Amino acid sequence: MIYNVELKKLRDTIDSVKKNPETAKKVAKIEGVCNIDEGNGPQFEAEIIFEKGKMNFEMAQPTFLGGNGSRPSPMHYCLFGLASCYAATFTTVAAMEDFPLDGLKIVAENRIDFSKVLGLSDTPPIEGVKITAYVKSDAPEPEIRRIEQLAKERCPVSFCLTNPIKLETELEIRGRQRDAAA
Repeated sequence: MIYNVELKKLRDTIDSVKKNPETAKKVAKIEGVCNIDEGNGPQFEAEIIFEKGKMNFEMAQPTFLGGNGSRPSPMHYCLFGLASCYAATFTTVAAMEDFPLDGLKIVAENRIDFSKVLGLSDTPPIEGVKITAYVKSDAPEPEIRRIEQLAKERCPVSFCLTNPIKLETELEIRGRQRDAAA
């Protein structure tokens, strides 16, 4: 193991995908419930099930958006997803490339214009997203920049933010009258 990356398992996965590219495809799913009751609890919560366990994630909008501010907002989770994915990709690339890495800190931030969210404009809500990687390494700067470029190119969340991705929405309406007729 190097940089908390199991290289043998990673290499086994790479070999498996080379033999059968379909094994690289996975589905991620989150199913959560909105809390519509008044109170200081979360506005949305989901049990996240992962390979070796599960945990609850809770969200509340900040008070200026009508929430109670008692939990992380959706944007906190978005930025955490970006920062953690970028960090994992960076360390995985570093491990695969036998790159000398002594430390890594990732800062993800964005600039948000809430006027569209508030129904006051058509201005895009996100003005920009920035990742800063603080790399501790004795490697030459061009080599550090090469690893950073590979992380940027390979990070799935970075890809989601920089490429149009088809978004499908579906609506199922349930109510007393509709359920009784079914």
